[in-house]
Amino acid sequence: MDMAKEMNNRQAYFNYYIEDKYVAGIVLLGTEVKSIRDGKVSFNDAFCLFDDGELWVRGLYIAEYARGTSNNHIAVHDRKLLLTKRELKKMGVKMKEKGFTIVPLRVFLNEKNLVKVEIGLGRGKKLHDKRDTIKQRDADRDLKRYIG
Repeated sequence: MDMAKEMNNRQAYFNYYIEDKYVAGIVLLGTEVKSIRDGKVSFNDAFCLFDDGELWVRGLYIAEYARGTSNNHIAVHDRKLLLTKRELKKMGVKMKEKGFTIVPLRVFLNEKNLVKVEIGLGRGKKLHDKRDTIKQRDADRDLKRYIG
């Protein structure tokens, strides 16, 4: 899959231990879909929250469509995520435990050309855990450089 069709949130894997992953649909406008196809998505400060039994993603930046008209969408606003009731209930129970949050991990187009969001139920890392992650990443990079 080429990069224009899949955008990853690398920062989420650095800041959280991802325990569960779910694939959700997302309610979008037409120009938002076109911008996503162009790869104009940013995950900075994006997170998910429950509101009245529904899951919403907040802070997900989808750039305005470059060739759009005056009917273009707003770049950052709350967008509804579409999950089954069973999945929502399961996540709601986990969210009651301390330290869990729901973060968007990637936005992609599935085989039917529908935009999907992979979300992860994560527990925040402490500062020393992040340092360990950096050390491990550097060691892996040095090993690859030495071998290959």
